[in-house]
Amino acid sequence: MPIDSAMRSFVESLLEDNLPAFYTYHNLGHTLYVTGKAVEIGQYEQCGEKELGLLYTAGLWHDTGYIHTYVNHEEAGCTLATQYLPGFGLKPDEIETICGMIMATKIPQSPKNNLEEIIADADLEYLGTEQAGTLAGALFHELRHLNPSLTEAEWNRTQVSFLENHHYFTPYCKKNKEPLKSAYLGSLVKKR
Repeated sequence: MPIDSAMRSFVESLLEDNLPAFYTYHNLGHTLYVTGKAVEIGQYEQCGEKELGLLYTAGLWHDTGYIHTYVNHEEAGCTLATQYLPGFGLKPDEIETICGMIMATKIPQSPKNNLEEIIADADLEYLGTEQAGTLAGALFHELRHLNPSLTEAEWNRTQVSFLENHHYFTPYCKKNKEPLKSAYLGSLVKKR
């Protein structure tokens, strides 16, 4: 399944034209980052060309539902994928696989197969990078727009709880991302 540049352009326009400006985290940059990480992890996991194409497609579509709703955006993303992906030549079984991957990014994550584990890890890969604090700050500002009473202290408690319960699924992220994620968690615990 080749990577489709027309589909990428379509999703870029869909997000740029429809996402609110206050989406400082769940935006086109995040979508493209997750898409790239899904392919990167998939290559490490020795996925074939067809699987890499499915990962790429799921990465592009995984947060498109945000154009309609914040809560349950994964379901809305599956609706959009089901609506538009046939126009890009995808078959019903491929779309079903992609929707499974989109749903695997829903928190709490519960992937059911290797491709779903890869996309779930790609979506939260940033937690194990030097950019974790910066990206978490962008998410805090986005959430604060939705809930102006959210304080930084509450946000830090939420992050600590989330990180304490989060685990990566793929060998790639367990090996390469877990150490920095643990360090980031440690830095948040010190702030409490």
